[in-house]
Amino acid sequence: MYTVLTEARYNKFKKVVSQRQKHLTLVLENIHDPHNVSAVLRTCDCAGIDKVYLIYNTNKFPKIGRVSSASAKKWVELVRFNNVDECFAALKKDKYKIYATHISETKKNKSLYEIDLTKRVAIVFGNEHAGVSEDVINKADWNLVIPMYGLIQSLNISVSAAVCIYEALRQREAKGMYKKSAYTKKELDKKLEYYLNK
Repeated sequence: MYTVLTEARYNKFKKVVSQRQKHLTLVLENIHDPHNVSAVLRTCDCAGIDKVYLIYNTNKFPKIGRVSSASAKKWVELVRFNNVDECFAALKKDKYKIYATHISETKKNKSLYEIDLTKRVAIVFGNEHAGVSEDVINKADWNLVIPMYGLIQSLNISVSAAVCIYEALRQREAKGMYKKSAYTKKELDKKLEYYLNK
């Protein structure tokens, strides 16, 4: 496979793989519209996020088309769960802090711009109509709040995700995290081989 690739294309894949962000991920809970999922995946790929967790227990897993996501699902690994407990257990095992995009009256609220997104962070986005579930709210470490000053106090899921992702990108870029990978050489080589064979 390597021999049929142009040198330029090979180098492009190698550079992209080296900039993947190992410890930044999103969790999508019961997102109804596959176009929203596709848009989120496209933004993830653009920002170097290579793994997204999906929780579907009230909606069916969406059929994600290739066209609307510009084939982003080829480059972003999807890890599926049927409940919050299993998903959060997997994240906690890898020492992630879990942030639910939700506003409450508790002291768990943190502005997006207060959060250190260079750490191991998983951000949970909920259903377009209902938001994140009570289960997520109760079990997340913090609520993540995107500051808003208008009469409308909500954003589309794909827009919310893009705002959060690019704040994470800004912080990580400033810290040089796109120049030095958290992946091991073995992991990078395996990922490169996987991408080249897509």
